[in-house]
Parts: sequence; C-alpha cells; structure tokens
Amino acid sequence: MRVLFVGNSHTYFNDMPHTFARLAAAAGAGEVIPTMLAYSGRPLAWHLEEYFSLRYNLLWGRYDYCVLQQQAHPFPGREALLADGGRVAALCRAGGAVPVVLTTWAERRAPEHQAEMTQSARALAAQEGALLAPVGEIWQRLRETHPEIELFWQDGEHASPYGSYLEAVTLCGVLTGCDVTALPDIGADFSRGADISFFEHPRVIEDPNKIETALDPAACAAIRAAVAARLAER
Repeated sequence: MRVLFVGNSHTYFNDMPHTFARLAAAAGAGEVIPTMLAYSGRPLAWHLEEYFSLRYNLLWGRYDYCVLQQQAHPFPGREALLADGGRVAALCRAGGAVPVVLTTWAERRAPEHQAEMTQSARALAAQEGALLAPVGEIWQRLRETHPEIELFWQDGEHASPYGSYLEAVTLCGVLTGCDVTALPDIGADFSRGADISFFEHPRVIEDPNKIETALDPAACAAIRAAVAARLAER
C-alpha cells in the first residue's frame, strides 16, 4: 500500500505517517509505504500554489491513497475546503489514488470550533466521493469521555503521542478495514518530552530508532474503542 499524506504539522507531528504504516502492517496490510508533503502552517491552497510538486507526486507516485489534511488553527472555512480539497481530490483521481479527507481537531481552548471543521470535512467527502477519516470527531468525544488522556502537545494545538496514535489508528481502520481494537500499543514522540519551541528543529529526535515510545495500554485501548465505535457508525 502506497499512501501520500498532504497537510501540515498536524500530519507530520510525531512522524504520524510512520506510526500509521507500522499499524497497517501489523493489521496484515503487507508492505506499507508512506510519503509526505507536509509543511508548517500550510493550508491546501498553499499546496495547490506549489502545484508542480503536488502534481508530480500524485500523477507519478502510483499511490493507492492520498490523505488530505486542511489547515486547522485557524481553519480557513467550509468554502475554502470544498474548493481546494476538490482540486486536490481531482488530482488524486487523475493519478489513480483514492482521496481520503482527514478531519482535524479544534484547539484545546476552543472546542466550539470542532463543529464547523467536522461538517466541512463531511461535505468534502460527500462532494468528492472520498473516504472520511473522522479524527476530529473522535478526538472531541475522547476529550469528553476520557479527559485523563492527554491528546494535545504542550501548546494545546498539536498532537501528543496519544493524539498522533488516534490519527494513525483511525486511518488504519479506514484504509484497511481492520479490527482496530486488535491493533498494538505503539507510538512515537519526536521530541520525547523536551520543552521545545515549534521551530527548534535540532531539538527534535533525528534517530528513527529513538523515536518509538511506550504508550499506556489502557489509554490506547480507550482510543481504539472510540475509533471502533465511530467507524461502526458509517
């Protein structure tokens, strides 16, 4: 399985595509090759401005899926997502890839923003006949039912290792159809708890063998149960 991730820091935090690949392989998906076009703070409109890079990847990368992640903080709005996401989805189909819309999550300080993000992502998936990875919806539910699980990184916007695990588990369920409750408790932390500012790249762990981190089994089980419950609603 070849998957292209198009997004920003909400995709690249904690090397989330790598965790997804490990989970999908554990689910029996065979060889999983994730590729990423993700840059800090960029909306899908920016990726379309960098059209030739996006075009080349989608037309010649032989991807099975392309995961689209819109800017979240601030969220550009429904119309921007429908317009720009629609253009990216068209490129996906031109290259033979199935578009996947990833719903991002609201900031810790502003959970009221989630409704618009959720509804907009659902509308884009319906408009384009795309798959929907409802990460933001599940994130919101977990905040209500399991507030003890820290999904946010220290800034209250990006994902902690548990937030990235939630993303990866959701994508694994959507793309492989596996029983997500049987997935392993594996995760990554590219800062390993360091108090880094957003652009302190040298403080991020560069050795891939040191990225993997232990996750609490009870927290992972609760995350998987929440993902399974939401995906069963489809």
